[in-house]
Amino acid sequence: MNHRNLIRGGGLLLLALLMGGCSSLLPRARNESSSFKSFEEARNAIDGLVPMKSNVAELSRLGIDPTQQPNITILTQADVVRRFVPSALLKREDLDPGVLACLEARDACRGWEMTASRINKKRTGNFLADFTNFSRHAETTGWRFNALILLVNDVVVYRAWGGQPSVNEKEVSTNPLGPLQEMGPAIIVNP
Repeated sequence: MNHRNLIRGGGLLLLALLMGGCSSLLPRARNESSSFKSFEEARNAIDGLVPMKSNVAELSRLGIDPTQQPNITILTQADVVRRFVPSALLKREDLDPGVLACLEARDACRGWEMTASRINKKRTGNFLADFTNFSRHAETTGWRFNALILLVNDVVVYRAWGGQPSVNEKEVSTNPLGPLQEMGPAIIVNP
């Protein structure tokens, strides 16, 4: 009789945990594609570069090095031309002097395109509703940063940055049929 009460008590405790919305049991994910700890830190690194003075050694000291940091794309002079001279509407005098210097340098011109982010994704809400696919709540928070640096003979001639200093997205999906919601299309497609 004691064994039966113990199993029944354990089952009730498990059911209470599931019904109580134990969000700690829901999946979480983290994406860190940068050595920078924050959007501001990345921005300050790019803003600290002085066109026509900063060089590759200084970039490396700031943690901006395509051989050491992930997600830095090395651009050729042809890539730079495609980015800055895409249409007839843009005149030569409209371009930044650093961009012009890079374009005129031809093969000595190269660019680094950096993307950095720290994104956290977690599902929130009721565990049982999520587990049975009736309702899922997901939150995405963090930041995304991108920068473009143009170099001529290892000297920075142009730098620009942008991105999202604060990412805060909430997604709610509701399936009235719960776990049966996905079965309908499968039955029709695979008779």
